Amino acid sequence: NSCGYEACTTSQRNITGNGIPNHAVGQFPNDGDPNAMTIQNVSFIATLTPSKNSSPTYLGVGHPPGYMNNGIKLDPGTAETVESNGQRWNVEALGQNVFDFGIDSNNGHVQPGGNYHQHGEPVNYIAAINGQTSITLLGFAVDGFPIYSNLGYSNPNSSSSSIINIRSSWQLKTTPDPGRPSTTTYPMGTFTQDYEYIAGSGDLDECNGRFSVTPQFPSGIYQYYITESFPYIQRCIYGSD
Repeated sequence: NSCGYEACTTSQRNITGNGIPNHAVGQFPNDGDPNAMTIQNVSFIATLTPSKNSSPTYLGVGHPPGYMNNGIKLDPGTAETVESNGQRWNVEALGQNVFDFGIDSNNGHVQPGGNYHQHGEPVNYIAAINGQTSITLLGFAVDGFPIYSNLGYSNPNSSSSSIINIRSSWQLKTTPDPGRPSTTTYPMGTFTQDYEYIAGSGDLDECNGRFSVTPQFPSGIYQYYITESFPYIQRCIYGSD
């Protein structure tokens, strides 16, 4: 059985757990993932008084942007790369069919060391909480700001506005980058570099965030969203780690 627990002091939030999801997950190992899920010692600490900076900080592969309230790690990038023309191209776990990472129906899989983690929307966790019909607080980022599912208010300043599917502002590039491996072998969307941030094309900034009121923060707070399309889980933060 899973065990996740959140406790707060006057200044810090501490999410602890054993790393075992409290919802249905896939079978591990599987054909694309040779790793078995094992108990972890999760202790995630973040500030209760986050502050938004003027520019974002990109985290890079291996630096998780946060944890969910059930103690499961959010870790959108992969260590898989393709080298071509003296450049290294980062492979995405979701949105491509060239590489099989053994991702389950919950958009998660298991790392070496047995750590189950999320690459995208934790659909089974959301369903276990509320059936995917309302604004859902999933967890917190390393900078202390909250992380929500893909639903939010159409007017970020009004809790009486309709609930909509919040859209990322990252888009698939129309033209491959110079030196990119063949799109015949690696269709667009295979690599992280295949996407670009286009301000205003969606609802969110480049870190998949915006300021909005929520049921938990009725006066409003800067917050991140896990979206249905790239970057899925944010790759940068606007607060301090």
